[in-house]
Amino acid sequence: MRVDLFDFELPQERIALRPVRPRDAARMLVVRGQGSALEDAGVLDLPNCLGPGDVLVFNDTRVLPAQLEGRRAGGEARIGATLHKRIDLRRWQAFVRNAKRVKEGDQLIFGGEVTAIAEARHRDGSLTLIFEGEEPVEVLLDRAGTMPLPPYIAQRRGVDEQDLADYQTMFAAEDGAVAAPTASLHFTDRLVDALDERGIGRETLTLHVGAGTFLPVKADDTDDHQMHSEFGRISAGTAQRLNAAREAGGRLIAVGTTSLRLIESAAGEDGRIQEFAGDTNIFITPGYQFRAVDGLMTNFHLPKSTLMMLVSALIGRERVMQVYAHAIKNEYRFYSYGDSSLLLP
Repeated sequence: MRVDLFDFELPQERIALRPVRPRDAARMLVVRGQGSALEDAGVLDLPNCLGPGDVLVFNDTRVLPAQLEGRRAGGEARIGATLHKRIDLRRWQAFVRNAKRVKEGDQLIFGGEVTAIAEARHRDGSLTLIFEGEEPVEVLLDRAGTMPLPPYIAQRRGVDEQDLADYQTMFAAEDGAVAAPTASLHFTDRLVDALDERGIGRETLTLHVGAGTFLPVKADDTDDHQMHSEFGRISAGTAQRLNAAREAGGRLIAVGTTSLRLIESAAGEDGRIQEFAGDTNIFITPGYQFRAVDGLMTNFHLPKSTLMMLVSALIGRERVMQVYAHAIKNEYRFYSYGDSSLLLP
């Protein structure tokens, strides 16, 4: 499909630069089947939008302070590195600003006496960085890094201490992401308690979101786009419980596109979810037949993005354009720190 079919105009003032407080005070646009009226609601209304036996599936990845600023050893060339994907205990693939000034074998010096060697350059222009020393890379990042806010926020304000808490979900447990699973940012203890009282189940999986989630689709046609890969894990026990919930008549509602992509990666043609541990580069576009996911809670996405294509596959492109026009007209807040939508096709 043509990528420009997923374009729309968004006023700059609709981009949220901070989350609402408390987190669960965000608005939520409820989108049911074709022909149903759009429902303006709030995140706190979520328990009443679902039923007992339904299951919400969260991504428990934890965002690392993966944005680094420094210079090339032996020179004054300033460089910035955004870690993208872990390769092994000391190696990370990274997108590097001013990468043309960096050669293979160069030492890069960051703050807090953190250094890395540029090992190899990838076809997409990214570099493999080997962090030096014996301390865990997570410790080095806590010392030298900042939270990797999306470009549409970072270009308009500085990253500060508040973002360390704001850009982390209450479910964060597994180190490895360089972007937050933002649909889960809306959840609080009181919302979770209300879901429990309603009899709505909760399960977690892990998908380490990479910086590639913010890369624009440069191709003119979706068939020509190379999807980035990310590491994910679904335990055997989680898969078994998700399958049992569906067999009992419950719906699986993915909280965020990351959860949805991993569930669909782990599902067989019969819709049963299998234990999963490995990379996925699943690219969901209109025409895709969903195997296991019955609904999606997600924020509002960038135009011409792979995530716009995913939600279009779930509820239809024309319906998505109707939803986004309504959200813009009614002053919903967009993107990572913005409001939510609940898609129940």
